[in-house]
Amino acid sequence: MLALAVSLSWFVLIAMSVRSATVAPGESGPGAELLPSMPFPLPAFLEQFLQLCLTPNPVGGSLASYAALSLMWFLMALAMMLPSAAPMIRTYCEIADTARARGEKVVHPLVLVAGYLLVWLVASLGFAGLSLGVQAMAATPALTPVQGMAGAAALIVAGLYQFSGLKEACLKKCRNPFTTLFSRWSTRPSRIFRLGIDQGVWCLGCCWGLMLVMFAAGLMNVFWMALLALFTTVEKQVDGRFPGRVAGAILLVWAAALLLISA
Repeated sequence: MLALAVSLSWFVLIAMSVRSATVAPGESGPGAELLPSMPFPLPAFLEQFLQLCLTPNPVGGSLASYAALSLMWFLMALAMMLPSAAPMIRTYCEIADTARARGEKVVHPLVLVAGYLLVWLVASLGFAGLSLGVQAMAATPALTPVQGMAGAAALIVAGLYQFSGLKEACLKKCRNPFTTLFSRWSTRPSRIFRLGIDQGVWCLGCCWGLMLVMFAAGLMNVFWMALLALFTTVEKQVDGRFPGRVAGAILLVWAAALLLISA
């Protein structure tokens, strides 16, 4: 079921990315040139969804645009972050199987996943608000030059966060879920749901900075979505701070280059 949810999320995002790159080539960031060559029909409801997500809005935007952007960010979270949570979910299932073999009551893993995804749903509301702010700048000619600086600022924040102690603390929690899941094991759904929320908070603490990269790369850039999804999965599996620091350095260099171009 989770694999199906991730697959459907990627399907919708790829379809929207192809359409976005076809309509506005060059506006979706690096990697977008690969998309127009993919013959991918877009259903009418996805076409309307894409228009709501990417059409520049004045300051304040609209409720429909905000809802569409929130859904888009949540789809991105499903596609990019849920695969990186697979070790945590698998660990819970292994503990649950052991408990079930002893005749104990077990809470379904989907309750844990629901708590995890609730965190990303709330985060998606925040990212959607930021997206409306970016769209407001795009709709205001006087603020157009500021867009490059805003993208650079997002990269600087994301790059610096890669070196922070908070990032490392969150990574440690994500890399070693067994201790937390075992010590807080419960047969009560409410407690497992809360455990999923806590795991989601740790994951958000690991990845919120990297999600900001999409503001510089292009919100509909499936190339960067896939790259960031791969990196977050690797980062949670590999011990040590080397991968994160390399990524942070790359983001800071990218930000400096963007500032020079925008100057």
